[in-house]
Amino acid sequence: MHKAARTGLCALALVALAFSSTAQAADAGNGKRVYQKCVACHVADRETNRFGPHLKGVVGRPAAQVPDYKYSQAMKDAGAAGLVWDDSALSAFLSSPKKKVPGTSMRFFGLWTQAEIDDVIAYLKTTAQAE
Repeated sequence: MHKAARTGLCALALVALAFSSTAQAADAGNGKRVYQKCVACHVADRETNRFGPHLKGVVGRPAAQVPDYKYSQAMKDAGAAGLVWDDSALSAFLSSPKKKVPGTSMRFFGLWTQAEIDDVIAYLKTTAQAE
């Protein structure tokens, strides 16, 4: 293959990659809508616990660290073992809470698509400083 053809193919691949990553960018607005499945148990924008702990500032927080919330022993153990709610950990948990933290008391089977998960995480990131 000629150098010019390889350069052209590389440029085309980079453009395609840029468009595909833009098309798959997380949508916090949609995440807020998807999060409505969670509101019966969790508050995202205030430090108010319900059946589940509040999620304000959850991204980057170690597991089982909300004061005045009674966590399951499994969640306490996960936090003590170093579980931090980063994008990867939240993604795995929102996909299947009982797979990520076996023994968790969370009574939710998980979100169905990675896009919904990514959108909810994007939404949670927007609520970190909300009052």
